[in-house]
Amino acid sequence: MTNIPQTGQPAPDFTTPDQNDKPVSLADFSEWIVLYFYPKDDTPGCTTEAKDFTDLSPQFTALGAKIIGVSPDSGKAHCKFIDKHQLSITLLSDPEHQLIEAYGAWRLKKFMGKEYMGVARSTFLISPDKTIAYAWPNVKTKGHAQAVFTKLQELSAI
Repeated sequence: MTNIPQTGQPAPDFTTPDQNDKPVSLADFSEWIVLYFYPKDDTPGCTTEAKDFTDLSPQFTALGAKIIGVSPDSGKAHCKFIDKHQLSITLLSDPEHQLIEAYGAWRLKKFMGKEYMGVARSTFLISPDKTIAYAWPNVKTKGHAQAVFTKLQELSAI
């Protein structure tokens, strides 16, 4: 069974390259982090999610939060995805699934009767003290970015 970090637990540490091949670490941040995992660049659900987070990024920034997407895609694929859809979020490349597995997002999936391992769309809201403030282990893209923003508003006001 996959170990998904739960609310109140320390966020698993990471150092993973972004779309420009620059290492990004959990320790680099002192603000809230929206860390979301998605299967593949430029697919319908993943594009919707990335565009929704981009559209809301000024509001997230205003509350002191950084949005970071993670998929197994290469930095080069991420750059194309960012350019094609004018995304303003950071995308991390995790082809070996180390970060994806650390957050329990590498799971058994089913599609058209076949089972396979893949990235389960999931999101973690990480507080400035590096603990999991909230987890969405099974995300549906429609309205998700807004739901994350609403939860951030609620938790950052406490």
